[in-house]
Amino acid sequence: MFSRLLVTLSFFLVKVIAAHEDLSFTYNGFSSANLSLDGVAEFTPNGLLRLTDIDTQRKGHAFYSNPVTFKNSMNTAAAIFSFSTTFVFAIRSEYPTLSGHGIAFVISPTRGLPGASPNHYLGLFNENNNGNENNHVVAVELDTIKSIDQFDDINNNHVGIDINGLKSEKVYTAGYYNDKNGEFKNLTLVSGKSMKVWVEYDGKKKQMNVTLAPSNIGKPRTPLLSLTRDLSSVVNNTMYVGFSASTGSVPTSHYILAQELVLSQLPKLPRMGDKKDRSLILTVGLTLICVIIISLAISGIIYLIKRKRKFEELVEDWEVDYGPQRYKYKDLYIATKGFRDQQLLGAGGFGRVYKGILPTSNIEIAVKRVSQDSEQGMREFVSEIVCMRRLRHRNLVPLLGYCRRKGELILVYDYMSNGSLDKYLFDQPKTTLNWSQRLRIIKGVASGLLYLHEEWEQVVIHRDVKASNVLLDREFNGRLGDFGLSRLCDHGRDPKTTHVVGTRGYLAPELTRTGKATARTDVFAFGAFLLEVACGRRPTEIGRPSMEDMILVDHVYSCWKKGAVFAASDPNLGSDFVAEEVELVMKLGLMCSQAEPSVRPSMRQVVRYLEGDIPLPNLMSLRLCSGGLTFASAEGFDDVAMSYPSSLDQTVPYASSSVA
Repeated sequence: MFSRLLVTLSFFLVKVIAAHEDLSFTYNGFSSANLSLDGVAEFTPNGLLRLTDIDTQRKGHAFYSNPVTFKNSMNTAAAIFSFSTTFVFAIRSEYPTLSGHGIAFVISPTRGLPGASPNHYLGLFNENNNGNENNHVVAVELDTIKSIDQFDDINNNHVGIDINGLKSEKVYTAGYYNDKNGEFKNLTLVSGKSMKVWVEYDGKKKQMNVTLAPSNIGKPRTPLLSLTRDLSSVVNNTMYVGFSASTGSVPTSHYILAQELVLSQLPKLPRMGDKKDRSLILTVGLTLICVIIISLAISGIIYLIKRKRKFEELVEDWEVDYGPQRYKYKDLYIATKGFRDQQLLGAGGFGRVYKGILPTSNIEIAVKRVSQDSEQGMREFVSEIVCMRRLRHRNLVPLLGYCRRKGELILVYDYMSNGSLDKYLFDQPKTTLNWSQRLRIIKGVASGLLYLHEEWEQVVIHRDVKASNVLLDREFNGRLGDFGLSRLCDHGRDPKTTHVVGTRGYLAPELTRTGKATARTDVFAFGAFLLEVACGRRPTEIGRPSMEDMILVDHVYSCWKKGAVFAASDPNLGSDFVAEEVELVMKLGLMCSQAEPSVRPSMRQVVRYLEGDIPLPNLMSLRLCSGGLTFASAEGFDDVAMSYPSSLDQTVPYASSSVA
């Protein structure tokens, strides 16, 4: 799987046309060629020129020994002659996805380019002189490494025209244009296939063209690169021409073959190298391959262990029967793009909620990660969550299922595209709802609570009814969501709850005394919700800058006592509302907010009041008092979890404030 990295150049033909003379040199093998070598460059017995061997961090140069005349005059501004060169190269990589640092055809004022560095400098320049106009170097690079920071390389497979530095004047992906249809075809420099390069400079047009193609086809009519540039200030009167190659961290061998007059006469590329190469492979290469294989095996094992731990779930025997109601953590991880912050919908004391798309069905979901401090009661909790998955009502957000992993419970809900109701009510909302929309949402939530309390097979106590847990679907229908705090019990019994959970402003006074949630505590929270929607204010606004402390139910009660209940309504309603309906909602909110649980209406009565089936009783007969409408203090209850809604909880859907 690891083939040897071999860079091979063949057919080196340079022809310089001076006034009334042709100067050219060709080679039928390099055993007796008039070449000057430096670095690790050497000849092989079969006529190959090896620019570098398998040592790393090395360079090699091969230059024609005699200088070539490019001008008739020593004047730096004099025009240079037209010239051209053609060569064939091939790259064979020991590591299919890795490569050396490439090769270059060079026109230089000196042989050997003293002081040049290997690696990404290609044996042409170093960090001090790269880009210096005094270099007087022109090169065509065939680069297989992407160096963005230093040279702005476009990729790791490109051809470039360089002048005095490795930040190419012109650069393009390696390939050629088909003469028949003009289609561009990519060539991979490290493919191991031989390719031919034509470098031509027209002294009259001041234009350099570089063309690349497979070695078995003719020269394409359209060049790969074309640069219009007067090189007279760069090229001296006489210059040296040759090749440069360098290695980096990957062992690399660079070879030059003979002139390609007849392809069958070219020296054969060594399959695995000569005797010296084979010896090196046996002594060094085999050891390197063994080390790499062992390292890859260890890395693979570590990766599999980490991946298994990353997606490890907690599954106990009692959960097997839940079947499709349980989601795989891996699927939820992929759906939420790794629970990235960009997918975050909301956060609160109870957990964080992310938007996701299930990879198998493309269904949009909301995924809530619930932290659990204790495993106590987890079996009962999960059992209730699974039971709630069977809830079916148009005004409830469907709970699709769950997942358990490393001390956290992950709940999966249907995604509601218009988010939570609270962002349309508070803090100068960008979009406000008219009264007709608000009343439809109120009736929908009331219908959903009635279903939970009386119409399902068991009683479901939601325990966290509030505007931020009412989600709006595409048609702005209200759906009660977030069943993470909900509890089940049989009809005629109260759920076994011992901790106070929920959000301050929605908690019934008796919760701080008994810790027991009932349908009546949900009604109390629904009363706060009614006043939220009608007044456009939160149940509690205490200690907020530029705002007086206020408890909403007391404020509405005060306005009602003064005979001016409409003074408490949301000013964003404008004048387009039915006064009787607004008054009904606010009075019903006061009825539900009574301190004594037994005098609060049931959700069935609430629905009938809202639908106009029965008239609202006279509030004066209900013995309402301001003191009975305030919220009980939490002092002395260390296990009470209450907090003001966070700023995120107020603006983002699927958020909950706190949990016991």
